[in-house]
Amino acid sequence: METENKKILLVEDDPNFGTVLKDYLMMNDYNVTHAKNGMEGFEKFKKDDFDLCILDVMMPYKDGFTLAKEIREKNADVPIIFLTAKAMKEDVLKGYKVGADDYLNKPFDSEVLLMKIKAIIQRKATDTIADSKQFDFQIGNFHLNSKLRFLTYNGGTPDKLSPKENELLRLLALHKNDLMPRELALTKIWRDDNYFTSRSMDVYIAKLRKYLSKDDGVEIINIHGEGFRLVVKSEVDN
Repeated sequence: METENKKILLVEDDPNFGTVLKDYLMMNDYNVTHAKNGMEGFEKFKKDDFDLCILDVMMPYKDGFTLAKEIREKNADVPIIFLTAKAMKEDVLKGYKVGADDYLNKPFDSEVLLMKIKAIIQRKATDTIADSKQFDFQIGNFHLNSKLRFLTYNGGTPDKLSPKENELLRLLALHKNDLMPRELALTKIWRDDNYFTSRSMDVYIAKLRKYLSKDDGVEIINIHGEGFRLVVKSEVDN
């Protein structure tokens, strides 16, 4: 996923560590705003739109937990990562209660932080796609009306999909010619991500492939270990 132009609010009261971390993130193409305490952090948050916030827990004037609560009142969805020098269970639980997406104990591997940031931003992006209100889709020679659960081939008599078939095809169509992560479908449709629901989803993928087999230009490809890709060959070729 592209990191360029993704905005991060970094609130860290240690000036040396804050500067080093800001420079490191900017080297990896993030747009970083650094605040040196919780009060300054909230003022900066109110003035801009951020894709993710990294908050130190122990800060003067306003600690990270208080700042996170204020941020959550303004924006319930922006991801938050806490940084702390204390590896106490109570602090970790408190962090998650105020809406943390992840937690890192100092000192930490900067590459681990980078991977966590990428994973969280990517997850938020796919969640946004999945929550789209779009219900009409053209898939090669097929038309899907996901409100009525009708899949129609070349204007003929529509097939009525089951609720899960419909939701799964809709998610694939929202990610058309791109990866639809397996975990996304399992959590959005089955509300669970385990071996049994995963096998169940594979059965529904097989059913959808049978419906779509009428059009040679449409295919559901399995991306091993990651998910599925609904490919419309005419659009890929163009």
